[in-house]
Amino acid sequence: MGRRPKDYMKNKIKRVKMKSILRAPKGMPDILPEENLLRRKIFKAVEEMANFYGFGQIETPILEETKLFLHGTGPTSEIVQKQMFTLKTPGGDILALRPEFTPNIIRAYLENGMSNWSKPVKLFSWGPVFRYEQPQRGRYRQFWQCNFEILGSSDPIYDVLTIQIFYNLLTELKIKNLLIEINTIGCDNCRPIWQKNLKNYFHSKQKFLCLDCKNRLKTNPLRTLDCKKESCQSLKEEAPKMIDYLCPECRKHFKQVLEFLESMGLPYVINHNLVRGLDYYTKTVFEIRKTDDNIALCGGGRYDYLVEMLGGKSTPAVGGAAGVERLVELIKKSQKIDLFVKPKVFLIAIGELPKQKSLKYLELLRKAKIYTAESFAHESLKAQLRQADKLEVRYVVIVGQKEALDDTVILRDMKASTQEVVSGEKIVEELKKRLKNDNINII
Repeated sequence: MGRRPKDYMKNKIKRVKMKSILRAPKGMPDILPEENLLRRKIFKAVEEMANFYGFGQIETPILEETKLFLHGTGPTSEIVQKQMFTLKTPGGDILALRPEFTPNIIRAYLENGMSNWSKPVKLFSWGPVFRYEQPQRGRYRQFWQCNFEILGSSDPIYDVLTIQIFYNLLTELKIKNLLIEINTIGCDNCRPIWQKNLKNYFHSKQKFLCLDCKNRLKTNPLRTLDCKKESCQSLKEEAPKMIDYLCPECRKHFKQVLEFLESMGLPYVINHNLVRGLDYYTKTVFEIRKTDDNIALCGGGRYDYLVEMLGGKSTPAVGGAAGVERLVELIKKSQKIDLFVKPKVFLIAIGELPKQKSLKYLELLRKAKIYTAESFAHESLKAQLRQADKLEVRYVVIVGQKEALDDTVILRDMKASTQEVVSGEKIVEELKKRLKNDNINII
């Protein structure tokens, strides 16, 4: 045996090295076909909910100017301080991968003249968002959200309608044991007094606070209530509560929200420590949790000042978002779902000419909306029949050399183990008739 070229091992090593390097970025997983089918099921439920309640779909760029999130999401929010992916373009623009949808939607609302539309303006969105954080269960650096936003009304009925939409969506997806946690964080008139008392309270407990909360006291005291660390949890119970400082307008608004929830029979509890992690919220904030897993599946609230903060006229608004990955995880865990659409017919071709004919038959079946599977890569009849049997297909259409020359096919009934020769021109008509007699839907 002759010696292999010197470069052989070098190239082999390169191939091994390349194989180990080419991985998806951390926290940005591939979405494989089976999971994509489940995501499409979720999107279908989102779309049906949006269509019923009158929401139009909006798509915004994945990249936006970084200052949009500095002004919108808020400079003191953890998203802006720690979690944004930013980049500088060759032209000098500072852009960020969107960490959430709401500021993008408000920017599009203002830029495209939607402020002149009849109110309220209802919009929903679906797509990936990006946050630089340590990947964990149900949370990634690239993850997907669905959002519902209602712009142009301060009526508390829209707070509850937003909550109801998300509750209905989760129910439609057969997710059980749901509980709505709700709170109010007031407005610019009453919140400053609460913030001052909250700051004074946590200052007196400063030695027990984590480092992050000590910093939050200097920038946004409300964020101390959002801390998940055990050292800070016990301190929250004695902290001043916003409900004791509400102005008459905010008190009336929150009372009406609770009355609407009661009238709809929606399960809720008031969580006085719920503030959400974004700076733009006012009045109502909410999360919907799964009680037996303590997982927040969605959340949102009212943001009456955001449009004005981003350069528009004062426009009350409310909205919320749900993380798709967490929904996928829960559905996979708790439900048995047949995601793949089962074919009704299997098309078999044996030889080159039969393959040419079969492509034409496949097109006829597509136009007739008869879902058909094939395994043309297998040459033997036995292997293709085995595949048809595995898919539990009732009818198999076989095209061999003789059938291809005669413009006929063999139609095999897999259940009855019978077969007959049928004209190629009449195969669609014959299959429709048989499927109808068997009460089998075509698709």
